[in-house]
Amino acid sequence: MIAQQRGAVMIMVLWTAVVMTILVTVLAANIRLSATTAFHNKAANQDYAAVMATMHKAEMELMMERMPVPVGQELALNEDGEFRIPAYRFNGQPLTLNYAADSNKVVRIYDHAGKINLNRLERSRLQLIIEKRLGDGFDPRQVQELLAAWDDWLDLNSLLTPGGAEDEYYESLETPYTARNAPEMDTVEELRLIRGFDQLFADVNLDAAFTIYGTGEAVNLNLATREAMMLLPGLDAELIEEIIAHREQTDFRAMREIGEIVPLEAMVELSPWLGFNTSSFYSVYAYPARDSSADQDTGRDSEPAANALPDDPVQQAYMQVMEVRSFNNRARIYQVNPYARLPDTTPARIDR
Repeated sequence: MIAQQRGAVMIMVLWTAVVMTILVTVLAANIRLSATTAFHNKAANQDYAAVMATMHKAEMELMMERMPVPVGQELALNEDGEFRIPAYRFNGQPLTLNYAADSNKVVRIYDHAGKINLNRLERSRLQLIIEKRLGDGFDPRQVQELLAAWDDWLDLNSLLTPGGAEDEYYESLETPYTARNAPEMDTVEELRLIRGFDQLFADVNLDAAFTIYGTGEAVNLNLATREAMMLLPGLDAELIEEIIAHREQTDFRAMREIGEIVPLEAMVELSPWLGFNTSSFYSVYAYPARDSSADQDTGRDSEPAANALPDDPVQQAYMQVMEVRSFNNRARIYQVNPYARLPDTTPARIDR
């Protein structure tokens, strides 16, 4: 009897020990998970704070650009002794700010004068873009249907243009919506809502190629993104790389300088699209640096192979679209995207 009691007590003790061990293990795991979560939350908050601080310094950089140049300040010169136009550095190259950002942060600023303005795009110019996207041997009827759908989307009525699309078509889709029926778009991604345009620009980073901000119609090749240049008549991939290689060393100041790179026949198509304007609208990207080539800070000294991958492996970044009109007023923020897709940041893909 005593032996049975002792056995029962031993079993209870063992079970108690097992239960306590399980409870301690679960509690330790919960504490570890909580500690890990707290650590990562702290790191994320610190990183967000650093990114926002970098954005504010980038805003200050844009405001300072509108200040009068101090007397005696030395201007940056190229190898030929010509001064570089400071405003043209906002073409997406990694920047060293006057108010230095965190050494672990990369800042890229894109002036919207380097993009095609959808809200200032004439129908005839849109037709040229459509034809280039469709490629040689395009069907003229398809071009006219796309133009009709564009007209119906932006006109002020619900009357159907022959070959176009109005509410009846859009409301029949799996996710129904109605046509804008207003002359200006609210976002560049709205372009994908127009019948046929999502397929037409399926592989295009629209935010990199287009803008809806500002009143300018011309595209400045000193500031232009690859995505925008790929849509311009007269330019092919090889010419685009030559243009980028040229502007990495010096600025385009006149059409004749562009004509030294672009053949005459292509220049006839291209020149009506071009200007040397800047804008007051910018897409500002900030993100933590990743491992990359040693020339990441300048973006000017690398010699990548023709098929080289981007020297910056980061493809997404925190982005703000801001308008900066003067040095004594803060920027006006129009758009915020914490996970924006970066434009193509690769240096010129040519052998030099």
